[in-house]
Amino acid sequence: MTTTTASKSATRAARAAGTADHANRSAGRSAAMTIVVTGLLVIVALYFIVPVYWVFVAASKTTEDLFSSFGFWFAPNFALWENLSQVVTYDNGIFVRWFLNSVLYAGVGALLATYLAAAGGYALAKYKFKGSNVIFGIILGGVLVPGTATALPLFLLFSQLGLANTYWSVLIPSLVSPFGLFLCRIYADATVDDALLEAARLDGASELRIFHTVGLNILTPALVTVFLFQLIGIWNNYFLPLVMLADSQLYPITLGLNNWLGQVDRLPEFYELTTGGVLLSVIPLVIAMIVLQRFWRGGLTEGAVK
Repeated sequence: MTTTTASKSATRAARAAGTADHANRSAGRSAAMTIVVTGLLVIVALYFIVPVYWVFVAASKTTEDLFSSFGFWFAPNFALWENLSQVVTYDNGIFVRWFLNSVLYAGVGALLATYLAAAGGYALAKYKFKGSNVIFGIILGGVLVPGTATALPLFLLFSQLGLANTYWSVLIPSLVSPFGLFLCRIYADATVDDALLEAARLDGASELRIFHTVGLNILTPALVTVFLFQLIGIWNNYFLPLVMLADSQLYPITLGLNNWLGQVDRLPEFYELTTGGVLLSVIPLVIAMIVLQRFWRGGLTEGAVK
């Protein structure tokens, strides 16, 4: 009996030791994985932060300091406020005009594109009609078409309509968001309950009222995401305005800054104007991301869980 008991005790001890060893190995692998993931995230964060930091440093330098001092540190002469003042006052404040044009193109375009994407995605998700799958497939195909491939045909079309070199030539193409419609369709199908819509119909609500009072409220996280994508995409759009616009008064920031950059050989001071303008152009996007990121991060996760 004593020998049997001792043998059982030894077996239990060996199992406990094996379990502890396995737990230690698992903890070691988990710690190593955490270090690797953290390191990758730090690299990704630096990839996005370093260019913005460089723009801020460059915008604080004169043209001479920009080429004679270390690129990632400030020069003894901190000229940020002088450069920004020069940006907003040069050529009778043309930069302010470009800034307002970008606000118009990106703000109005993103807002209307988000609404249209929500309406289309909601309809494809909640209404069953003949050809809906074909329409959805065509929309998915539109996601794969780059904007540069459609810029020239759009220019020819708008020229025939007499809309080239107008605000409409940039604004109207910005209203179409195949990816936004795709996202809204998937999100509406996953989160908008058919029973809730049926209850609203029984209460006598029209389809438009149901969409605006029920559908849009539930789709809010997806709408914020679509709005952010469209806002950033339109704000940074360069090729479409380049093709459509000839009047510098209609330029967005991207095209205006490139116009300044093309004149640095004639006047080196345009380096200061360009770097300062780039810094100012980043600010609205940063504000939009900070204000709306809580909807983007939390809302889409909630929808995915549902």
